Order: sequence, then structure tokens, then C-alpha cells
Amino acid sequence: MQLQEQIRNFILANLVVFDDEVEFSDDDNIFELGFVNSLFAMKLVTFIESEFQLTIESDEMEISNFNTINNIVNFIQSKSVYK
Repeated sequence: MQLQEQIRNFILANLVVFDDEVEFSDDDNIFELGFVNSLFAMKLVTFIESEFQLTIESDEMEISNFNTINNIVNFIQSKSVYK
């Protein structure tokens, strides 16, 4: 499974919306779309750390690293062997 697909599946499974027909692209900002609350953000960070065996440092906790699927993938690739 590709990184984009893994991230998308996690986001879709944990969305903070009440619409079963949610659609968004890999470049859509999930924060601006209202899909993210603080609990979801922490779940996302925990998922990334456990799924990809990474440690996310406090200085890396920038919204720009996690606001789109593509940014999340780029962040993971910059820290790991998932290139």
C-alpha cells in the first residue's frame, strides 16, 4: 500500500465530520476543511509515529507538515526510508 493510501485511509477512518460522502484531494488542507480537531491531530501524530516507526520532535509539530496528505507523505519521506 502506498503512503498516500495509508494516510488517506487513516484520515477517512478518523474524520471529525458527520458526512459519509467526504471527498478531498491529496493537496486539500484538512485543517481548513474542518476535518481536524485537537484529538484528531494527536491521533494523526501517534499513527504516523507508530505506523512508520518515527519520532516526531516538538519542533516538527508544524501544521504545515500535517495539513495535507501530500505534506504528510513528504514529511514521512524526509524522516525515513519510505522514499
